[in-house]
Amino acid sequence: MKALVKIGGSLLDDLGSRADIARQLAQISASGAQLTVVHGGGKQMTRFLEERGVKSSFVRGLRVTTDETVDAVLKVLAGTVNTQLVAALGAVGLRAVGLTGLDSGVATAVQLDPELGFVGKVESSDPSLLRTLTGAGYVPVVACVAGGKSGEVYNVNGDSMAVAVASGWKVDRLVFLTDVPGVMNADKQILPLLTVADCLQLIAEGVATGGMQAKLTAACDAVRAGVGEVRIVRGSDADIVARVFANEQVGTKVVQ
Repeated sequence: MKALVKIGGSLLDDLGSRADIARQLAQISASGAQLTVVHGGGKQMTRFLEERGVKSSFVRGLRVTTDETVDAVLKVLAGTVNTQLVAALGAVGLRAVGLTGLDSGVATAVQLDPELGFVGKVESSDPSLLRTLTGAGYVPVVACVAGGKSGEVYNVNGDSMAVAVASGWKVDRLVFLTDVPGVMNADKQILPLLTVADCLQLIAEGVATGGMQAKLTAACDAVRAGVGEVRIVRGSDADIVARVFANEQVGTKVVQ
């Protein structure tokens, strides 16, 4: 099985949480799955900028990325957060390799909107490097930074990055580790299984809004592009990654 796990930056902000997620990923790898990890780091980015007197600005939920902010993206996402996660994975015996989308065309982007500055939309993802690394027993750990065709560096939304990489690599399972237990209906009950049509209906009816709307849109994009299934779960729940890969009914599964 080929699987991609997308980890939100808030789940990587302390050593204990990183260690717990790493332990679970090691179990999945030991079962024979080929793993790639994509991670965010928005919380860490905001803190880094605040410490330097720079206020973060957002448009439609996306961070406005100036020349100064791009430098922070490289230092925080591609630097600190990526390295800390690689270290946690290495501590449990995984042969983790820290990457960004710029490495060997893992993610090539164009500017999403001039108003947002250096925020990118991934146009293509070359799976060759991921295929080579996972085939040799390594675990690629990809920061949400992509390259432009003329050498630009783009900050990319974490969910969008995960979908692009998962689609390019044609994974069997894409797992979003989030801060919610799954997709809920209007009565706040978790919906265990959704099709693309179900997702679109939840969005149209205004049940899924904001961050959950974005997650569902990303999940739909992934399964339409050939990803076998998408799972949306709460990353802080006990042994959640292991439970997903044991095929327990946790969170929400999205299929075609």
